[in-house]
Formats: sequence, C-alpha cells, structure tokens
Amino acid sequence: MEHDHNQHDTTGRKLGLAIFINVLLTVAQVVGGLLSGSLSLIADALHNLSDAGAILVAVAARKIGNKAANTSMTYGYKRAEIIGVLINSTTLVLIGIYLIYAAVNKYFRPTPVDGWIVFWVAGIALVIDMATALLTYRAGAKDNMNIKAAFIHNVSDALASVAVIIAGIMIIWYRLYIFDVIATIGISIYVIYHGTGLLKKSILIIMQAVPEGMSIDNIKSSLTTINGVNGIDHVHIWQLDDKNIYFEGHVLLDNGQSELVKEEIRAALKDQFNITHSTIETTQKKNRT
Repeated sequence: MEHDHNQHDTTGRKLGLAIFINVLLTVAQVVGGLLSGSLSLIADALHNLSDAGAILVAVAARKIGNKAANTSMTYGYKRAEIIGVLINSTTLVLIGIYLIYAAVNKYFRPTPVDGWIVFWVAGIALVIDMATALLTYRAGAKDNMNIKAAFIHNVSDALASVAVIIAGIMIIWYRLYIFDVIATIGISIYVIYHGTGLLKKSILIIMQAVPEGMSIDNIKSSLTTINGVNGIDHVHIWQLDDKNIYFEGHVLLDNGQSELVKEEIRAALKDQFNITHSTIETTQKKNRT
C-alpha cells in the first residue's frame, strides 16, 4: 500500500507539472500568434490548452476512479476514467472542426505573417511538447486509457509544432503565407482523427458493448468444449473500464455434473480471454423419461 501511495503521488506530480507547462506554453503561443498574425500558432495554442485540460481531466478521473465501491456505487468509480476519455476526445474533435473553419476563413481573407516569430515560438513549443509527452508517458500512458488520451494529445501537439515550424520556414524563405493555413488544416485533421478513435472506444465502453476483438460466438464455442457443459446462453460481455472485462451467462450442465464446472469455466475465461470477473448461473439438463 505504501508503494502504491508513493506511486500515485509521483504520478500526480508529473501530471501536475505537465498541466503547468502546457498552460504557460498556451499563453506564449497566443501572444506569439497575435504578434505574428499566425493562425497556426493560435491553433497550436488551443491544442496545447486542450492538452492541459486533458491532463486535468485525467488526474481528476483517476482520483475519482480509485475510490472504493460502496452500497450505492457497487461497481466503484472506475468508469469515471472512461467519462474523462469521453470529455477529452469530444474536446479534441470540436477543436479540430473549429480550426478547420478558422483556416478556411483565413484562406479567403489572407493577412501577412511574421515567419520568424512563428519559427521561434513553434520551436520552443516543440521542445516543451516533447517534455510533457514524456511526463505523461511515464505517468502511466501504457496502462491507463485516460492518461493515454492525454499522452496522445501531447504527441499530436509535438507533431503540430513541427508543422508550424515548417510553415514558418516557408513564410521566411518564400513568403508563402498559405502554408500557415495548410499547417492549421493538417493539425486539425490529425486532432480529429485521434479524437474520433478515442471517442468511439469510450462510447462503446459506456454503452456496454462487447469489447473490441472479442466474439461471443467464439467464447461460447470454447466454453462448450469443457467436460460437463451442454450449452451456454444469455451471454453478456462488457467492460467496466479500459482494463476490467465482465462476463455473465447461463450454463446448461450435463445431468449429474457438479457446479465445480463453474471453476473450470472461470479459469477458461481468464486464461483464454482475460476475463477476470464473471457471474455464472447453472442448471442441470434433465434426462427424458
């Protein structure tokens, strides 16, 4: 318990530092965008602000998710993290759509852009984006869907900063202001692509869909090979969060079979399908007289 507490404290500090850095960078990019006339810098700033929001939601959802189950919340609060992913991904998609609208509007109403301000501010942003991406990755992006969403925010923003740097170079060398618009649209498409993927996954979990890559027919076929199992119906499989998968079903046992078969079913569910939570109802098959 001591180790887990210290780990949570360390994770919280890493994520807190990432939030602070992203807010600071957002302010710098907005100022740089206004001074230079660059929409792509402001687009990157809004994306950075969404990064800070994503991490903040991840921290809050993780804290809520660690609360123990009680008589009114019998499953606990783990799904709070999925709600966090839903909020983050929705924000990503909405920001992406808005930035495409702003870029198209600027294409028809072009204004001069100071390429050097764009280049230097985006360069600083790239370094900071990589640093915050590393912080969120080390805070548990591999094992937690919600923190992974925040990590993707940061990685996509680092790539966006590269696009803005390239736009700044093209403006400095060739006065091609159109690259500011192109970079903005590119960033937006990337943001929408990742946002819709996470949005779809979080909605499916909330709607208690069968987890991706799983087939009820395959699971039923596998379980009916267990000695003593005559049939399986009323099967439901869903996820509580991004880790825990639940199984519920009715098993028809051959006449005379012991309910110890349940333990074999649970072992098969765990070993073959990584399902560790199951509710199994059994009845005996009656012989015809």
